[in-house]
Amino acid sequence: LLVAKYFVKERDIIAKLDDALATIEQQLTEMMEENSGEEGLLADVIEGEGDKQKIAAKVVKARLKEIGEDALYEDERKVLTAYADLLEKQTATKAKRKAAQEDLDQKIDAKYLKLTDSEIKTLVVDDKWTPHLSAAVQGELDRVSRTLTGRIRELAERYATPLPVLTAEVATLSVRVDAHLKKMGATWN
Repeated sequence: LLVAKYFVKERDIIAKLDDALATIEQQLTEMMEENSGEEGLLADVIEGEGDKQKIAAKVVKARLKEIGEDALYEDERKVLTAYADLLEKQTATKAKRKAAQEDLDQKIDAKYLKLTDSEIKTLVVDDKWTPHLSAAVQGELDRVSRTLTGRIRELAERYATPLPVLTAEVATLSVRVDAHLKKMGATWN
């Protein structure tokens, strides 16, 4: 509640950093998938099996150092360099995100101490409970409305045919039943 009311800018910064991290991680995954396998340019630096495959930054740096400036490994060097750049970008973004989260946590802790009684009441009653109760009441109203609508439809279907029409149908059907019973030889008093 405090973040939504007082620290929207900080929350948005963290959300942007989370989005940036997700993008970088997607690029890393795509690059690893495109260049993995026996003939892949990243095959020498992939560790693990199956779904647990990963590439560590130190392994990439070691491989770059190993191949040096050899012209035979030009394509691999380009891919490794691009992957290393993404890893560095990921590390930097994670550090920024962590710092932003710590800054927000400190601001929240400081704000707690400065809250007045009226601000606390506003946060608890207006910002927390009023929307919750409104949603609960609206949900109950919707449920009752659906129940009543269903019951009205049921009654409308039940009483759609007027009583004189039903009486006439019963009389017609009674005559037919009596005729069938007489054919079968049934008698009654």
